[in-house]
Amino acid sequence: MRTPIHTSKKLEKLVKKLIQTNSKRECGILGKWNATVFYVDRKKCWLISNAKTQYLVILTGIKTTELKNIEEIFKNAFYGQLVYDGIITDFENLNEIIGELEFLPTDNDRKTMGFQNHRIRDLEWWKDEFGSLENMPIKDLTNRLNTSPIHIGKGHRMSDYTDSIKEMKRLLMK
Repeated sequence: MRTPIHTSKKLEKLVKKLIQTNSKRECGILGKWNATVFYVDRKKCWLISNAKTQYLVILTGIKTTELKNIEEIFKNAFYGQLVYDGIITDFENLNEIIGELEFLPTDNDRKTMGFQNHRIRDLEWWKDEFGSLENMPIKDLTNRLNTSPIHIGKGHRMSDYTDSIKEMKRLLMK
């Protein structure tokens, strides 16, 4: 199993060594993810969102020297966010579901890019409130983003509106 993460052009420039160009392996149940970079106090932070559920994970203060451990960093942050959001699962089970991370160039998914840009604007507002990265309760802020109403589906019925936490629970419980 593998979990593809499509990087934005901005992030791709920062992680050139990780980018793979061709992949034909089977994708896991989580589907693809999209990642972009934003800055807090001149520190690189990654906003990673799942395309199926719009579930967000934020990695903070990622340095170039840590890129060799990015798979472990992502899995730990994802598991920690799931626990914080009340989605209890075994780490070994999650590790198996994720499999190997595969970083790919941008897929130009305009819907996801727009969603991420909107969430980064929310984070910009909270940056002013909390001041520095050390003062920002990242798991709490990510939880706030994950509980915001989202639209999943084709129609405009009320049942098409949900939040990312409910969708991620539904996906992991299959």
